Amino acid sequence: MGTNMSYPKTEKLSEEGENDLLRYGLSSMQGWRTTMEDAHAAHLDLAPSTSFFGVYDGHGGNVVAKFCAKYLHQQVLKSEEYIAGDLGASLQKAFFRMDEMMCGQRGWRELAVLGEKINKSNGKMEGLIRSPQSDDDWAFEEGPHSDYAGPTSGSTACVALIRNNQLFVSNAGDSRCVISMNGQAYNLSRDHKPDLVIEKERIIKAGGFIHAGRINGSLNLARAIGDMEFKQNKFLSAEKQIVTANPDINIVDLCDGHEFMVLACDGIWDCLSSQQLVDFVRQELLSGTKLSVVCERVLDQCLAPSITIGAGCDNMTMVLVQFKINGQFSAPAEEDESSSNEQN
Repeated sequence: MGTNMSYPKTEKLSEEGENDLLRYGLSSMQGWRTTMEDAHAAHLDLAPSTSFFGVYDGHGGNVVAKFCAKYLHQQVLKSEEYIAGDLGASLQKAFFRMDEMMCGQRGWRELAVLGEKINKSNGKMEGLIRSPQSDDDWAFEEGPHSDYAGPTSGSTACVALIRNNQLFVSNAGDSRCVISMNGQAYNLSRDHKPDLVIEKERIIKAGGFIHAGRINGSLNLARAIGDMEFKQNKFLSAEKQIVTANPDINIVDLCDGHEFMVLACDGIWDCLSSQQLVDFVRQELLSGTKLSVVCERVLDQCLAPSITIGAGCDNMTMVLVQFKINGQFSAPAEEDESSSNEQN
């Protein structure tokens, strides 16, 4: 849990874009927290007919979230599975690859740059040793941090890859993806909390325990990228560690009725249910509100008026994607009043 300021930082980072398949808007806000630990990625044209969006909610710092926002989508494209057409497997491999890449001298150096670990006396990066490198193979580097086991901080990752009319959602942690189907909210990800039966079984088998809903009394997530202190059992595979980066993969064939999807961190979901958010977004879209402005209004709606409230004090990030089905944006239609009365 992060610490709070005496007043919220409400400035927002927002953007939007559009191509032949979809349009998107996003916004992020630091809020009451003393630091911004969220990061995001939005790539309309990651590859031909392919878009990528991701929300990364860091804990214990922002470097792992920033690392994922910089590299995860790149690793999706570089995998053999992606080249073979298996997008779900390429997403899963990219999640595990993040943990691998953050270890050793090269991983330490990249995290140091993202974390801005500058020696103020000489203006140089602490412990930085420059050596020949290749982004293609993430080559091993010699240096004082060659044995670095990776960061103790971590991040959730909830990403969506859209190719033509097919949607792939990959999630580890408690950020969430929700899709609207004719106004009905459907979760395309599961919040990975330690008390879930499947998570609890893995945690205990790997030698961990759960206290007050937290792994070893510390982490309130069962899956995350980073958090390497929970991934040190050399006799277990990456999928079976106390905390794993192994994502759930959900595949959806987009069709008429699929209106939009939302990717957001738990700072949003702590305040609104999936259906409440879908209802809010649909009303805004009916009014012709720009997608980035819709996201900004959700953030303002969720922001707590006081730090004494509890919910609404976290960092907040939201990505809204509206689909174009058969060449037309699938805009929500106003509910027919007579049919609504009949249902009631």
